[in-house]
Amino acid sequence: ITETEAFNNRVMKDKTQLTSYALNTVRVAIDTCADPELVDMNVLSVPGITNTGLTDRVIDVCESRGDALGIIDIEDAYKPLPDRTSPGNDYDVGNRGNAAKAARSFKDRQINNSYGAAYYPWTKVRDSETGKTFFSPPSVAAIGTLSFSQAVSEVWFAPAGFNRGGLTAGSAGIPVVGVTEKLSSKDRDLLYENNINPIASFPNEGLVVFGQKTLQSTRSALDRVNVRRLLIFVKKEISRISNNLLFDPNTNVTWDRFKGQVIPFLDSVKARLGLEDFK
Repeated sequence: ITETEAFNNRVMKDKTQLTSYALNTVRVAIDTCADPELVDMNVLSVPGITNTGLTDRVIDVCESRGDALGIIDIEDAYKPLPDRTSPGNDYDVGNRGNAAKAARSFKDRQINNSYGAAYYPWTKVRDSETGKTFFSPPSVAAIGTLSFSQAVSEVWFAPAGFNRGGLTAGSAGIPVVGVTEKLSSKDRDLLYENNINPIASFPNEGLVVFGQKTLQSTRSALDRVNVRRLLIFVKKEISRISNNLLFDPNTNVTWDRFKGQVIPFLDSVKARLGLEDFK
């Protein structure tokens, strides 16, 4: 045993499924979630993995399913000990990440997909049992924020900002006490322009998820996480209703039964500010 973390990014760098046990294992793990009939989910993530081939696969699986959002971590952020070529200290320049560099390298990937989202930088989390702190990938805080936002409001409300994305206030579900890199307003703008959601630190308000973009570069409503999550929610519910009518006669009676269930559901979403109208 020569690795403290057998699936670290360093051992997968510049490798393929045929040349890396680690890369192949994670790829197979992601693929086990590809069939919506076998795995029911609406979010997919592999926290800490920044290998571009694997994070691309996470997004592709979500897009192929059409009913999940992939939360990925990106390169040129904080590097935990297993990912480093030399140990160093936590805040060595080569380890702590760089927002501008991360934004540029992510832009070069030219991702245009509304079934994915990315966040930056890593967060410092306190273990509530031991009191010790450790660094956690931003995807972990993002997933917690999605859950918190849905619990206190609706799935179609933006999982960001101080009301639903306040990490200091507990929206991640874990005690987040710091970040590996405090972002300037220029950094936040650069990240957001490249579809990376900043985790910002403000002196008075604390830490907050300060964006909710998907990885879609084409301008539309689907470049927002809350809109994609809304459509995933609606699609899954209408699919469930449709399954109960499968193989029934294609008659007005069947269509009336379908509309009798779908219309009240969509009316409910409309009443709760998810839709302005539907047909």
